[in-house]
Amino acid sequence: MNWNNLFKNIYKTNSMKKTGLIFCTILLMSSIVTVNAKKMETKVDYKGYKVGDTATDFKLKNVDNKLVSLSDYKDAKGFIVVFTCNHCPYAKAYENRIIGLNHKYAPKGYPVIAINPNDPKAEPQDSFEGMQQRAKEKGFTFPYLFDAGQKVYPQYGAKRTPHVFVLQKVNGKNVVKYIGAIDDNYSDENDVSNKYVENAVDALLSNKTIAVTSTVAIGCSIKAL
Repeated sequence: MNWNNLFKNIYKTNSMKKTGLIFCTILLMSSIVTVNAKKMETKVDYKGYKVGDTATDFKLKNVDNKLVSLSDYKDAKGFIVVFTCNHCPYAKAYENRIIGLNHKYAPKGYPVIAINPNDPKAEPQDSFEGMQQRAKEKGFTFPYLFDAGQKVYPQYGAKRTPHVFVLQKVNGKNVVKYIGAIDDNYSDENDVSNKYVENAVDALLSNKTIAVTSTVAIGCSIKAL
């Protein structure tokens, strides 16, 4: 559409018609902008795992400067992979619960593997040195890994911190069994109605069907440049 010609024609009309035409033109432009915005939204390609997919292994640096892979855990039955970070208030609110998950399920074969997906250039608080300090302050008993180059979180499709992926070892593969939030109340761990991750792992340990296999992760968006 040639907007210059349209506006020239508008200004050749009388004042009453001009007002109406200008109003209609604004509405038309607004609708076009809205349609274009929707087209842009549909072009966003959110890749990542779905329940039932096989998660590939990774090798990331832990806060102790050692490289960690899922394959290092020979006796594990599966994993509770948590994308989390230092600065996010949601992540901080869940730290004690993440520690609790590892304490409860690591002995049963489902250890927590925490990964910081954020680029420290975008969020300085999430630097590797900051991770080391946070892990020491909180007494993390699980690996806290740095996703250098942000290569792992897009594979999983993590979008928030925290964002959880429960994996089960099946014939040597790590199969995704649950994706989403830890529970349904980030602000008060004493007022939780649904412990999604615990329920999922308990079901796997009992060879039962997981009632809720996916939920919406609530937290801060992952920071990238």
